[in-house]
Amino acid sequence: MRFVHDTLPQRVHFASGEAAESLTAEIASLGARRVMVIAGAGEREIAERVTSGLPVVHRHDDVVMHVPVEVAERARTAAAAHDADVLVSIGGGSTTGLAKAVALTTGLPIVAVPTTYAGSEATPVWGLTEGSAKTTGTDRKVLPRAIVYDASLTLSLPAALSAASGLNAVAHCVDSLWAPRADPINRALAAEGVRALRTGLPMVVKEPDALPGREQALYGAYLSALAFASAGSGLHHKICHVLGGMFNLPHAATHAVVLPYVLAFNGTAAPEAEERLAEAFGTPSAREGLARLRDQLDAPRALRDLGMPSGGIASAAEAVVAAAPADNPSPVTLPAITDLLRTAWEGAEPR
Repeated sequence: MRFVHDTLPQRVHFASGEAAESLTAEIASLGARRVMVIAGAGEREIAERVTSGLPVVHRHDDVVMHVPVEVAERARTAAAAHDADVLVSIGGGSTTGLAKAVALTTGLPIVAVPTTYAGSEATPVWGLTEGSAKTTGTDRKVLPRAIVYDASLTLSLPAALSAASGLNAVAHCVDSLWAPRADPINRALAAEGVRALRTGLPMVVKEPDALPGREQALYGAYLSALAFASAGSGLHHKICHVLGGMFNLPHAATHAVVLPYVLAFNGTAAPEAEERLAEAFGTPSAREGLARLRDQLDAPRALRDLGMPSGGIASAAEAVVAAAPADNPSPVTLPAITDLLRTAWEGAEPR
């Protein structure tokens, strides 16, 4: 056994119903006095409630999916105008991503308060969209200093969106098993993440107002993000970044649709990963486990249902081949990726 594993410096507060107290303690430990709160309009009530005791100098609600460059510039300008010394992001991946865009150029620390299972809060990965192209990168400056996990803040997330967001987290786990920097530690994190998510997400759908399922899902999402942060971006995420930037597709739902096709594409060429996933799902095969979970969650099935045009398949396939990791388990060729995308666009059985 021989590997190099990078552990990220970050504090995690995990307690249902204690977001305000945890956030206050974290801001105090940073010595911050001028807080800029980033939260979309949909999270306004939650944001005001959990930050009511903080020295807030600006509340920024200009949040857009995939973080367009012009949106990032407006947030950076606001941070400078209000002389903010810390960013508090409250929301899903788009909100965390906007805070990261500000931190990337300013160096301001972030305290993240997730309300979905996106996982961006636990990674040093940033992403910006300009035109139809999404650019991603990795920088320690954008890694939140701390995360405040409070499952009660996810209660307002509808079951359907919880399912899509949770499957995005499952995708982090799956991709981490064969991503460029996969190692035994992030494989272990990914396996436990899958176990927690396949346990918690059906509970969320069945009892959306109960906390136990949401706590399991949030715990699994954190583990999935840790695994992804260490292992790097595999084929699945390269595909979804291309599709999201090129066609402005909803982030979580795109991951939920694409995942079974990538698993079918790579699974037979990565038998150890497939076996580990099957064990985590508690099923004879990983594909069977994922299919069962998707059925329980009534997951989205086809890219065309998300708004992707059929005429975009060819250009997307070319972009995916150009961005794909060189050491993907199955050879990434233009015909193979074109077939994968067409099948996912149709929502046909993965092959």
